[in-house]
Amino acid sequence: MSPAAPKRPASATAKKRAAPDAVPVPESVLGEPRFVRLQLRTSASPERVYAAWSDPERLRRWFPEEIQGSLAVGTRSTLEWPHKSVWWEVDEALPGRRFVFRRPWLADDSYTTRVTITIEPEGYGARLHLEDGPFDLHVPGVLDAWAEASAGWGEALASFKAFIDNSVDLRR
Repeated sequence: MSPAAPKRPASATAKKRAAPDAVPVPESVLGEPRFVRLQLRTSASPERVYAAWSDPERLRRWFPEEIQGSLAVGTRSTLEWPHKSVWWEVDEALPGRRFVFRRPWLADDSYTTRVTITIEPEGYGARLHLEDGPFDLHVPGVLDAWAEASAGWGEALASFKAFIDNSVDLRR
């Protein structure tokens, strides 16, 4: 059994990393606005993929617990989970091809991004492209929103794929 390495005092840098609110983010990290861009291939037709996003009853089967509203162009609908709710304002809906909405990220709804779902036929199924942004990292709180969006949309697309290809609800 080897002796334990002696503990060194934490450096000032390590202490700053432990308290992220106290550390300013360098300008080189902030740069240009960021986007979340993801894609996946599904065996479902473009029409089924579109319906899974644009029809409140189908969307509820794999994403939120409840939806208040119609998800129609020009309307605001509220998606509800057990511990949060988020509104979507639908800007564009092209059946089988594209579904676009805006949604808030900060607690006071002061920062919104535009989410574009683009659907392309591919083989016997479809390819879905999701883009969410822009996330202006110069705005306080938006770096955390971008990180949340990156993780959240990855999880959502995994749930979407399980539902659309296998009729499985990963939330249960």
